[in-house]
Amino acid sequence: MSVLRFFWALSRGKACVPSGTWSRYRAPRRCPWQVSSHSMVSSKGDDCQPMDTSLFVPVQLKPMQNLEGDIGAELTRALDRGEILKLLNRFYKRKEMQKLAGENGLDARLFHQAFISFRRHLMESESLDVDLHIILNDICCDAGHVDDLFPFFMRHAKQIFPMLDCIDDLRKISDLRLPPNWYAEARGIQRKIVFHAGPTNSGKTYHAIKRYLAAKSGVYCGPLKLLAHEIFQKSNDAGVPCDLVTGEEVVHVDPGGRPASHAACTIEMCSVTTPYEVAVIDEIQMIKDTSRGWAWTRALLGLCAEEIHVCGEAAAINLVTKLMLTTGEEVEVQNYKRLTPITVQDRALETLDNLHPGDCIVCFNKNDIYSVSRQIEARGLECAVIYGSLPPGTKLSQAKKFNDPDDPCKILVATDAIGMGLNLSIKRIIFNSLMKPTINEKGEKEIDIITTSQALQISGRAGRFSSIFKEGFVTTMHREDLVLLKEILNKPVDQIETAGLHPTAEQIEMFAYQLPDATLSNLIDIFVSLSKVDGHYFVCNIDDFKFVADMIQHIPLNLRARYVFCTAPINRKQPFVCTSLLKFARQFSRNEPLTFDWMCRHVNWPLIPPKNIKELMHLEAVHDVLDLYLWLSYRFMDMFPDANLIRVIQKELDSIIQIGVCNITKLIRVSETNITMPTAHASPLATTNVNDGIQNLEEMSAHNSIPANVLRSPGQRRIRGSKTLSSGTAELKSDKHGHRSGPLSAKLVKEGLLTPELLEQLEKEWLIQQTKSGSLPKQRDKEYSGSKGKLKK
Repeated sequence: MSVLRFFWALSRGKACVPSGTWSRYRAPRRCPWQVSSHSMVSSKGDDCQPMDTSLFVPVQLKPMQNLEGDIGAELTRALDRGEILKLLNRFYKRKEMQKLAGENGLDARLFHQAFISFRRHLMESESLDVDLHIILNDICCDAGHVDDLFPFFMRHAKQIFPMLDCIDDLRKISDLRLPPNWYAEARGIQRKIVFHAGPTNSGKTYHAIKRYLAAKSGVYCGPLKLLAHEIFQKSNDAGVPCDLVTGEEVVHVDPGGRPASHAACTIEMCSVTTPYEVAVIDEIQMIKDTSRGWAWTRALLGLCAEEIHVCGEAAAINLVTKLMLTTGEEVEVQNYKRLTPITVQDRALETLDNLHPGDCIVCFNKNDIYSVSRQIEARGLECAVIYGSLPPGTKLSQAKKFNDPDDPCKILVATDAIGMGLNLSIKRIIFNSLMKPTINEKGEKEIDIITTSQALQISGRAGRFSSIFKEGFVTTMHREDLVLLKEILNKPVDQIETAGLHPTAEQIEMFAYQLPDATLSNLIDIFVSLSKVDGHYFVCNIDDFKFVADMIQHIPLNLRARYVFCTAPINRKQPFVCTSLLKFARQFSRNEPLTFDWMCRHVNWPLIPPKNIKELMHLEAVHDVLDLYLWLSYRFMDMFPDANLIRVIQKELDSIIQIGVCNITKLIRVSETNITMPTAHASPLATTNVNDGIQNLEEMSAHNSIPANVLRSPGQRRIRGSKTLSSGTAELKSDKHGHRSGPLSAKLVKEGLLTPELLEQLEKEWLIQQTKSGSLPKQRDKEYSGSKGKLKK
C-alpha cells in the first residue's frame, strides 16, 4: 500500500526520484546540479556587472502541515530531528557546497540566508516532500552522501529568492545600453539637429523660437511651467495657435478641445509619438541633472520632428553630437555671443548700505532670504523676494514689482530660482554666498562651492538685452568671496559627459511579473543594480521615487497606479504634502473620488493671510498639495474630478501668498522676536526675548528641514561659523549720559534693528518704571535729570 501511495504522490507531482535514492532509480554517478540553467554569472562575462545581493529580500515560507499523512515516513521511517540537524551542519561547512552555491548565484550572504531558511523549514515542518524525506533518510542510513542535499537546498533557495530563477530575464529587461531603440517613430524619420549654443542673454533661444513660430507645427519643451507659459502666451499673441501642456494642466486654445498645431510644454510632458515639423528643447545642459536628466534624454532621442532645435550651454555640444551619432543624425552647431557686456567688479558690497537700484542679492537658502530682506527694509528700502517654493503667480508678481520703474521697490532678494524662467531688469548680481546645497549622484545632500556653469547662469541675469540696463555687473557680499568668484568665472565650464535615464513603467511591470512578491521599492533597487548602461548614460537618482513607494506600500494599489503615485512631483521635506499624498492614495484605493468638498476640508479652506513665516510656509505647502491634486487629476480624471474648482481656489491662494510675501519682513519680525512686557526691575532691552523668536524658528525648522539661523546678518556667514546676535542677557555699560551701550544695543543700532531714537525711548520707559518702583539709584536719577531734564510722572 505504501508503494502505491508513493506512485500516487508521483502522479500528483509531490515526489520525484533524486540521485542518491534507491540504486535501481539512481542515474550514473554525476552531480546533476553542476550545470545550472540560470546562473548569476552570465555567459557574457565582463558584460555583466556583479549583482548587489543585499537587495534580495527573502520570501517567508510557512512550514508544511501534515494534511494528507506523512508519505515519506510511511515509505521509510520517521526522521530524527537531532540527526537531521547534525547532517545540515555538515552540509553547511562543506566548502564544495559553498562553491557550487556561488556558481548557481548564491554568494556567501545569500548562501547563509538560504541555509537558515532551509534548516528552519526542515526542523519546523510537520511533514516534508516525499523526495526530500527519502534522501534525508538515505543519508542518515549511510545510503547517500550529504552532497545529495544540494538540489533540494537550491530548490528551497529559489523559492525564497525567486529572482535566482529568472536572473537572465531580469538582466535583459534592465539592459539600458541602447536607448535610441526605444523610440521607433523617431528612428523612422531622418531628423535635422540644430544646436544653438551660447551663454545667458545671447539670443540662442530667440532664434530657435523664431523658427518654431514659422513652422507649420511645433513643440517647445522647457524646464519650467513659467517658460512653457511664456511661450504659450507669445505664440498665441503672434497669431500662432498654441496649446499649453504641463504636469498639472492642459489648455487647448480650440473651443472644441482639438489639439493646436503648436504646443508649449514642460519637458516631462512632451509627446514622443506626435509628429511635428519643428521641436525646441531648451536648457539642454540639464540632461546631466541627477533627478530630471532623463526627460531631456527622452526628448532628444524620441521627439518625432523634422527639425530639433537644441538650446543651451556649449558644454553639451560634444555629448549631443555623440548621442546623435548612435541615431545616425548629424548636428549643426550655431554659436552665439552675449548681447550685452558684463563686468565683475573689483569691490565687494560688504554692507547693505551700499545697495543701489537694480541690485539683486542671490542667496542659496530661505533663511538667508529672510535675513537679508529684513535687513534691507530696516534701512528704509523696499525689496522683492523670489525663491523656488513660491507659486508661479507670486514669482511673476514679485518680478513685475521689481521691474516696474514707477514702483519704489528697487532691490531684489532671490535664490538661484531666477537663473531661468523670469525676465528681470537687474543691473548688478550680488552673491551673498558661494556655497550651495546640492544632491550628489548617490542622492546625498552636500554643501559645495557653486560651479562655473551655475555662476555664469546666475551672473548672466544682470544687464539683459531686454532690460533697461544695457550693461551688467557682478560682485559678492564678502570681500574674501570676490577673489574666489573671479576664479570660478574664469575657469572653463566642465564638459557634460553623460545623459540621464530612468526605468519606464513598462520595464517595472515586466520586472513585477517576474518577481510578484517584491515591493515596488525593492523592484526599483534590483532594476538599478542589474541595469547596464554604456559610457554616455547614467541612471538618474530615484530616492524620491523609493520614498513614496515605501510610504504607500501598505495601501492596496495595482502596479500601474502605484507607479504613477510614486512619480508624483513632491517635496518630501514637507510633511503636509507627504501626508496629503498618503491620504490621496488611500482614498484612491477605496475607489472613493477626491471631491472639491473633501479637498476643502483637508486644507481647511478658506485660508487667511499668514501672520508669521511658519504660516507662510504652510500656505506654500498647501499650494503644492493643490498642485499635486491637479497633477493626479490629469492622470486619473474620474478619481480627481474637480480640477477646475481646485484651480479657482489655487488662484485665490496664490493671491493670499502674495500678500504674505509683500509683508515678509513683518512676518519675520513676528516669527523671530516676541517682546515681553517690562517688569519693575528690568530693562526693556534685557526683557526683549530674542530667544523666543529663535525657538519659534527652530520649531518651524523641525517641520520643514530648515536650519533655525535667521538672526544672522548679511555680513555673517554660517560656513565660517560666525556668531549670531546674542540674546538680551548681554551685559550693558552706561556712558556718561546714562545711555546703555554694549554688545547687544550697539549691534541692534548698527544693523538697523533699533534706531537711536527708539533706544532712547526704551531707556526713558525703563527709567520711568525704575522711578515708580523706587529702585533707581539717586545719583543716576540726578545724572539723568541734569542731562535730559526732569522725568514726567
